[in-house]
Amino acid sequence: MISITVTALVFGVVFLAELPDKTALAGLVLGTRYRASYVFAGVAAAFLLHVVLAVAAGSVLTLLPQQIVHALTGVLFLGGAAMLMLKKDDGEEEVKKPADQSFWKVAGTGFMLILVAEFGDLTQIMTANLAARYDDPVSVGLGAVLGLWAVAGLGIVGGKALMRRVPLRLITQIAAMLMLALGAWSLWEAVAG
Repeated sequence: MISITVTALVFGVVFLAELPDKTALAGLVLGTRYRASYVFAGVAAAFLLHVVLAVAAGSVLTLLPQQIVHALTGVLFLGGAAMLMLKKDDGEEEVKKPADQSFWKVAGTGFMLILVAEFGDLTQIMTANLAARYDDPVSVGLGAVLGLWAVAGLGIVGGKALMRRVPLRLITQIAAMLMLALGAWSLWEAVAG
């Protein structure tokens, strides 16, 4: 059974954390050079793989005693909040343009770019934390995948327009505050439990 509350919470946290990330900018760059549907197919497949790996890792953490899980996730969320608050804008990275613009070449380029860039990324670690925190792998996985796909879609189709309307710094601050709140809540549960 899917929890709409957990799915919505995970979606919001992952969406806000991924929006200021370099992979959203990479999707934007690819989307301006190639057919958007081809780019999205590759990027979406890579994000799906990352979420499956993160949820599996988080599910393993649920085998530990609850107090340890809450303490661990609390510390990791606080670390993630600190990373977002201290993050400097590193600008756009150059994306290698394939000569062949067929579906497989373009989707493969998007897949490989995200696969490599997102491995061990903040949102992957957050997804593992959320999977451990809520012990609901399907709801967490669904929320994370939808959040990542939404950011990818925005980046590929309309990233420039969004960034003109909403300051990137504001999005980063909101994501950091959410992670700070989740970290404090998890630590409180570890101590109170």
